[in-house]
Amino acid sequence: MFLQLIASGVANGSIYALMALGMTILLRATTLINFSYGEFAMGAAYLTYIANDSFGLPYFVSIFLAFGALFLIGIIVERFFVRPLGAAPHLTLTLMIVAVSFLIKGIARFFFGRDFIRMPDLIEGDPIEFHNVIVLPQDLLVVAASILTVIVFFFFFEFTRFGKVMQAASQTPRGAALVGINVPRLQSIMWGVTALMGALAGILIAPISLLYPEMGGKILIKGLAAMTLGGFGSLSGAVAGGFALGILENLASGYIASSTADIAAFVVIIAVLLIRPGGLFGEWKPSSV
Repeated sequence: MFLQLIASGVANGSIYALMALGMTILLRATTLINFSYGEFAMGAAYLTYIANDSFGLPYFVSIFLAFGALFLIGIIVERFFVRPLGAAPHLTLTLMIVAVSFLIKGIARFFFGRDFIRMPDLIEGDPIEFHNVIVLPQDLLVVAASILTVIVFFFFFEFTRFGKVMQAASQTPRGAALVGINVPRLQSIMWGVTALMGALAGILIAPISLLYPEMGGKILIKGLAAMTLGGFGSLSGAVAGGFALGILENLASGYIASSTADIAAFVVIIAVLLIRPGGLFGEWKPSSV
């Protein structure tokens, strides 16, 4: 039972890691937490469902169309909802982002109500058994896609010029502007890229959790808990926190009660903030210079 819970926890944790990583990247680029990130994930899943079910497009074509749409939505949100506020206090910007999240959720409720939709698995096949641990092909795809995304962004930040420019601009935006870097354009692109990462998380988890308008808020909390556990601003911490949360959640559900899975994220947030506010790997602090 223990190994089965660990395996299932890794599958869930990979989604949480993906959410936390996307929010952390945007935090480092803009010093903002995207509280509409869960709705980006939910919206991508709905767009995939609509393209596949209503328009009869192949599943993977629908997925790539959703990716493109979410990339544009991320840029639109930054350009028309966030950037016009300029140098407004972070509280004002946060309220705007929360308003956008409720707007997206409201649109989903208007068209789909509160119904739960069963999305087809991204990959089908018989369960795989290894040392009494049963793993579904869907779970393997989720873990593989999440780990691949993490690896891609690790190399992006460590070994590409644009990745290094983005890190420099996030820590000293005024200095980056003085040397000719177009910081607003850079931030807009990162909103689009991280929205795309949220889209991937939503599309991966929807066949497992079912598709419904409130799903975004649930996985947003998981992503925030993973960020808190790993340390705000730490890319490696976001990934480690996501996997750790998924495993802890499953172990608590298996050995204590299934209902504890719903509160595990909140318990993690409270415990980390009380015991180690910086998280396990927290070391980054945004600069105002």
